[in-house]
Amino acid sequence: MSFLDLRETDLPGIGRKYSLETGGGDKLVVVVHNDGRRELYHMNPDDPDEIYSTLSLDDEESRLLSGILAGLTYKPKALENLEMAFDDLVIEWIRIEPHFHCIGLPIGELDIRSRTGATIIAMMENKGPACINPGPDYSFTSRATAVVAGDRTQLKALKQLLASGSG
Repeated sequence: MSFLDLRETDLPGIGRKYSLETGGGDKLVVVVHNDGRRELYHMNPDDPDEIYSTLSLDDEESRLLSGILAGLTYKPKALENLEMAFDDLVIEWIRIEPHFHCIGLPIGELDIRSRTGATIIAMMENKGPACINPGPDYSFTSRATAVVAGDRTQLKALKQLLASGSG
């Protein structure tokens, strides 16, 4: 299962629930509360009602963990200010998987901004420095990470465009 199969559910008065299954068959549920708390549930893949383990994190702990998982060492202060200033703006990291349609194609050829409304802020390669504000000639490579910005609908369209070529 890939990130395209991620299920999102609004939880009125609580926040949002994300459910996913890893490539190894693990099932994970993340509940993001309106107050910033996150709860992670590791579920039994054979019995979706049985919880193997849980973890509760506050907003700061969640951001630290997400940075570790994304391979980042810190979160710049400028990004914290942007997130507070723009409630609908989402900044996300998208890993370019080996099967993605976009590999080898330049950003300009995909016409990303006009097709999805999302913006690529930076591209981080496995080796070497990040490419900040990549231009239309930047070509996607396998296992690179795109740092992108937009609202949830725009980012969903961008993920679909990168993975399958439609969006």
